Amino acid sequence: MLHFESEIDGKHAQIDLLRTKLKNYGLCLGGYPDYDRGFFDVTLSKQEDATIYLRLPFVVISGMFETDNAHIEFQTPYVIKQMAKGSLDFDESTLLDAHKFRPFQNDEDIRNEHKWVRAGEQIVGKLLQYIH
Repeated sequence: MLHFESEIDGKHAQIDLLRTKLKNYGLCLGGYPDYDRGFFDVTLSKQEDATIYLRLPFVVISGMFETDNAHIEFQTPYVIKQMAKGSLDFDESTLLDAHKFRPFQNDEDIRNEHKWVRAGEQIVGKLLQYIH
């Protein structure tokens, strides 16, 4: 899991205004959102045995998540690697315990770490125009 600092961390948005914009960049609501938190995911790379995702976690700061008027606050984004079998889960400790996600450990992963973070930063940079 590669956390990276971004201007999106701490930014607010109304979820109904943001949802359509995020879809334009391939982001979708990931996993099983809770009533007070969730995340948006986008695939950065799909390989034979693994998929690399950008994950944008958020917390609900007002309203109900299921309603269009909910306001969210983004948290620190990160890039994750999911092995071919398994599904995305919300809890970071669950991600590691389930062994569905592998750290970026092998030589190719280490060479590509900056590539994935840069790709994530570019997507986040485009989204900032819709977030205050």
